[in-house]
Amino acid sequence: MPTAVTARNHATAAPPRRASAFRAIAPEAAEMPLYRVVKRALLQAIEDGTYPPGAALPNETALAATFGVSIGTLRHAVDELAADHILVRRQGRGTFVASHNADRSVFQFFHIERADGLREAPTVELLGFERARLDEDAAQALGAPAGEACFAIETRLALQGRAVAYDRIVIPAALFRGLTEKRLRDRPSTIYHLYQTEFGITVVRAHERLRAISADRTVARVLGLPHGAPVLQVRRTALTFGDKPVEHRVSTVNTSHHDYVNLLTRPI
Repeated sequence: MPTAVTARNHATAAPPRRASAFRAIAPEAAEMPLYRVVKRALLQAIEDGTYPPGAALPNETALAATFGVSIGTLRHAVDELAADHILVRRQGRGTFVASHNADRSVFQFFHIERADGLREAPTVELLGFERARLDEDAAQALGAPAGEACFAIETRLALQGRAVAYDRIVIPAALFRGLTEKRLRDRPSTIYHLYQTEFGITVVRAHERLRAISADRTVARVLGLPHGAPVLQVRRTALTFGDKPVEHRVSTVNTSHHDYVNLLTRPI
């Protein structure tokens, strides 16, 4: 996993952008459909920093020729990576490695919207930041030993001037060396953008479990609700490449004026 220094070097250096970063695939050696082999090769190049966030991939014709596959096979692999928000196509410009920004946060990782369907980026207020130790719950979610060093972060999210969510975030200290409250508070974009640009950690997907609970005193105070009011609890494990867990988050959502909305899709 790249360190913060490595991530910054990726941003300032001129990494390879040529199709020659890849090698031809021997069809007879592949133990899976060719497009999956291509997809894995592209993912590896993104994960190891050969193509960092924001970098343009070689054009599809050049990539297909380098891999020794058809344009259709290459496009199948790119289509799946675009559907996973790892690549993004820009009309007339080409295909780029996706970067975390406010738009991506709203549409991929932030699922709260007003009951009338209005969706926008929330205002985020940092309530707490401290170095702590993983409890059993967070340790299990992160696949790490209980008691390991971590950072514990608390935030309040608001939409249209109304507090809608209270987030308690736990991340392993070993993955985010050098993180400080100032760096967190002064970040120019989303927290996932900070993970990506400062620590070389890209969140590509998340696993969530939802349940209805009653607001405890802390939640009631933060969200301005009566003690015991019904709220929605969302427990998220954020994953980077290779399904490695990098964040455990417990969000408590006030759904009196907002809904938790998710788009379910099936493979085509």
